[in-house]
Amino acid sequence: MIKSYKLQRTIADVIIYVILGVLGVIWVSPLVWLLAHSFRKEGGVSVPYLFPKELTLDNYKALFDTSGTFDYPRWFLNTFVVAVFACIISTLSVLMVSYTFSRLRFKSRKMFINIGMILGMFPGFMTMIALYYLLKAMNLTQTLLALVICYSAGSGLGFAISKGFFDTIPRALDEAATIDGATKNQIFWKIIIPMSKPILVYTVLTSFIGPWCDFILVRIIMGDKRDNYTVAMGLQKMVDREYKQAYFKQFLSGSVLVAIPITILFLRMQNYYVEGVTAGGVKG
Repeated sequence: MIKSYKLQRTIADVIIYVILGVLGVIWVSPLVWLLAHSFRKEGGVSVPYLFPKELTLDNYKALFDTSGTFDYPRWFLNTFVVAVFACIISTLSVLMVSYTFSRLRFKSRKMFINIGMILGMFPGFMTMIALYYLLKAMNLTQTLLALVICYSAGSGLGFAISKGFFDTIPRALDEAATIDGATKNQIFWKIIIPMSKPILVYTVLTSFIGPWCDFILVRIIMGDKRDNYTVAMGLQKMVDREYKQAYFKQFLSGSVLVAIPITILFLRMQNYYVEGVTAGGVKG
């Protein structure tokens, strides 16, 4: 009986690991292909072999040649500036809204929470056309400021996970600080925030990744103003029909470079990221 159970368990483990191995190969293969062919010397969009025969750094060097049709360094800087400012504003907005709903008790609090949760269920692309016409009325289209506003203005609606994390922090700390004469503002900055590193890192990462990777909103707002493109928009332009034969290898190299900062950031902070998600899901 015991041997039969062990045999069944072993077979089940083997099947599970085989399935996971196959899924892992499927998931990693495009990344390996992208990285390998970003060093490809041969021209053209498609090649008849999996790995390039000759490797070169010319594709990466060509990305930083600003005398050509595309200005990749400018796009990279635009993306970084927009992502950093949107991240700062969004992080502050999310944490403040979350703390307010977690700690303060006021009239219509529950109603505002429900409204925020409902609005957060609608995908952002539903409002993009309306956003465009509002920005056009304010003469802000084709500007980086418009992107920062769009990415950060509604960020407070993503308060649910942060609020759940703040709910796990004992209210006795707030009460003790209040007895000692601390204001709500002092409690937030000097007590709650220093104890909330996991959710702070989670909020920073999610607020940074969105602007860094977004394409659709940039496409709508920027139009044909290439100087204000972000990397996602610029890379898409490289594979347009008229450019892809000449710039496909640079497109691959640019895709690798734009993934490096966010990958490093995530790997360095992934433990806090996971802790923030799990702790934020304890209480609603």
